[in-house]
Parts: sequence; structure tokens; C-alpha cells
Amino acid sequence: MEDKKAELFRCGKELFGRKGFKDTSIADITKMAGFAVGTFYNYYPSKEKLFMEIFIEENEALKRKLMMAVNPDEEPLQLIKKTIMLNIQGMKSNPILSQWYNRDVFDKIERLFREENGMGPMDFFYRETIDLIRVWQAEGKIRKDIDRDLIMAMFMAIINIDTHKDEIGLQYFPQLQEYLTEFILRGLIEQPPAKRKE
Repeated sequence: MEDKKAELFRCGKELFGRKGFKDTSIADITKMAGFAVGTFYNYYPSKEKLFMEIFIEENEALKRKLMMAVNPDEEPLQLIKKTIMLNIQGMKSNPILSQWYNRDVFDKIERLFREENGMGPMDFFYRETIDLIRVWQAEGKIRKDIDRDLIMAMFMAIINIDTHKDEIGLQYFPQLQEYLTEFILRGLIEQPPAKRKE
């Protein structure tokens, strides 16, 4: 049984990567796998569920690759900027992960990603980044007056603003993302002005 599920996963991954989420049907996947359509439902309740398993696996692999590609001893500004840009490039260059930026399927993917706790498998990435932020704060390299989880939310906002290109204006990308990254990171590095006593 596990062999059949693995084959559906493999065929789904290949077809989603080649044709995209929207243009891949369950019939396409089962045909490639050599199974009847009904066999699919023994393992997955929907095409979306299979896609999300594949998406989460690919996203986790990207995050592990990112961690290997950066030097934690690098200065915060350079390291975070590099990590964010590598993540964006990795998402866009991966045919599965790039579906996140497809407006036709984004709402469905995003909703299922939240329902499936898609961030769960990336806990290692979140924990290691939070630990690094803690060290930087202790060393005075970034502001201590901003909560670490809020800093992580800022980084996620930079990455996910790309999903709002249409509302903001396509003509502003990728410059908008680059400037936002720079402004947020510089704001995190500069210490806040001392409060004046009244």
C-alpha cells in the first residue's frame, strides 16, 4: 500500500511540476501511475491534499538548503538579506513552490497550508532563526526592544508581499521587495533614540 501512495506522490510531483496545480487532474496522476482513479482516494481525499504534501516537503527541503548556504557568523544585515533573497529565488525557481505566487490557485493553497499546519515541518528553521535573533540581541547587533516573534513576522511579510503584486502594482517589483528588506533590516540594526525626560 505504501508503494502505491509513494507512486501517486511521485507522479503528482512530476505532473504538478510540469503542468501546474490547476492543469493537473487526479485522472492525469492515476494514469501516469498506472492505477484506477478510485485508487487515488484510498490515499488522498483530494488533489489539494496531495499537492500540499508535496508542497510542504519541497518547502522544507528549500529551508534546509538555505541554512546550509548562509554563514551564521555573518553580520545580521547581510545574512538576513541574503537568506530572504535566496528564499524568494528558491520559491520562484521551483515549479511546485512557485504555485504559491499563482493568483489562480493561491487562495486555495494558502488556506490549505494553514489548515495543514504547513509551517510545522519548518519548525527547525523558525527555531534556529529565533535563536540567532536572540544571540544578535544579546550582542547588541539588533534592537532588543522588539519581540523576536515580531521580527520573524517582519521577515515573513517581506517574503509574502510578493503575493500582492497585483494590488500594489507589478511595475514596483522586485525593487519594492529589495527596498523593504533594506529598510526593515536597517531599522532593526539602528538602536531607537533615547526617550527624552519631560
